[in-house]
Amino acid sequence: MTVTTQAARGDRARPPRDRWIEDWRPEDPAFWTARGARIARRNLIYSILTEHIGFSVWSLWSVLVLFLGPAYGVDAAGKFTLTAVPALVGAALRIPYTFAVARFGGRNWTVFSAALLLVPAVLAAFLVEPGVPFGTLLALAAVAGVGGGNFASSMANINAFYPQRLKGWALGVNAGGGNLGVAVVQLAGLLVLATAGKDHPGLVAGIYIPLIVLSALLAWLRMDNLAHARNDRRAMRDVSRDAHAWIMSVLYIGTFGSFIGFGFAFGQVLQVQFAGDFGSPVKAACLTFLGPLLGSLIRPAGGRLADRLGGAAVTFWTFVAMAASAGLVLAASQRGSLPLFIAGFVLLFACSGAGNGSTYKMIPAIFRARAPEHEARRLAGALMGIAGAVGAFGGVLVNLAFRQSFQTYGTGDGAYLAFIAFYAVCCALTWAVYLRPRPGRPDGV
Repeated sequence: MTVTTQAARGDRARPPRDRWIEDWRPEDPAFWTARGARIARRNLIYSILTEHIGFSVWSLWSVLVLFLGPAYGVDAAGKFTLTAVPALVGAALRIPYTFAVARFGGRNWTVFSAALLLVPAVLAAFLVEPGVPFGTLLALAAVAGVGGGNFASSMANINAFYPQRLKGWALGVNAGGGNLGVAVVQLAGLLVLATAGKDHPGLVAGIYIPLIVLSALLAWLRMDNLAHARNDRRAMRDVSRDAHAWIMSVLYIGTFGSFIGFGFAFGQVLQVQFAGDFGSPVKAACLTFLGPLLGSLIRPAGGRLADRLGGAAVTFWTFVAMAASAGLVLAASQRGSLPLFIAGFVLLFACSGAGNGSTYKMIPAIFRARAPEHEARRLAGALMGIAGAVGAFGGVLVNLAFRQSFQTYGTGDGAYLAFIAFYAVCCALTWAVYLRPRPGRPDGV
């Protein structure tokens, strides 16, 4: 491994302790076996750690709203707003975070973006208390959105380390490890509720302060920058003119947008929809982590299934299953059946996790059928950045749908109907564009 400092490089000013790898040839089998695999694996491990904590901070307010009792003066609609705001900020940050890796270096940006998580964690640890104005709570929730950008920079960084034949596995493990942060922060909330009680929300954020410091320090000591990593803004511009970019973004709203949106909202939905059973936040927290946990673990399985059966076919049946699961949730809501309600939501999480893997598998295949390999990789990488950002915006839509439904009907039934309709649209899009026999249909998707 060639490591240089500012004096050795001379062409760009770098802090003297920055480590830059000049010679990186992952597609060379000899290089990969001798050095590349070990270096890439080490960077993957610490990338997963920082991305995991980023997801936890991003979804921190899905837990904190469970602590906001009558003393805070925030109604159900306000709580859904508090969970929608970080989703919005995180979605907006994904594009600039994608470009930051090549501009500043994967290691450097990982250290900075990890350390930046201290801001929302410290603020929430010390400022969330009864009597705080709603505007302040809204600002604190918005700052937590920085955790949502970490996924994009982490994926862009790991994508540059691995050879083409291993990218699917590496990116799947990286994404799944990050997604688990949604479940883990909810377990942290459950721990605080069970030990310290509902009057200490700041402890949930406080748990993450030393973990954030540790992850930033480990990234500083153990990760590397790749000198060959480059931003391709032209690819982003080119792919944005392609209809497939926006079709796949809609599909990713249905899969990842559902996963992150339900992850943010599920605990609050339980407390509002079944207030008699979940009047205590401890009872709600006992169940909220199950869905995100299952959805995270099943994401790689969705990718592997797409390898065998085709990404479009798996995505199509995933949306069929999601529509059926949402129908189950709707029926449970109307009947007041808590076990059926929880079963439907767990199925929604599982299906959205599988769909996350299958939709990401579709993207390279779309361009591989239409362009030379190098061009296909260039466009696919750009589309993953766009779809990741737009898909995250789906988390905002989910929480706004719940907010409006509870305001209008007093239940989530209006939101469940909207989800069923949207999944039906996604089914139709997937079949019409990628499965229906027609001239010009992309092959092998």
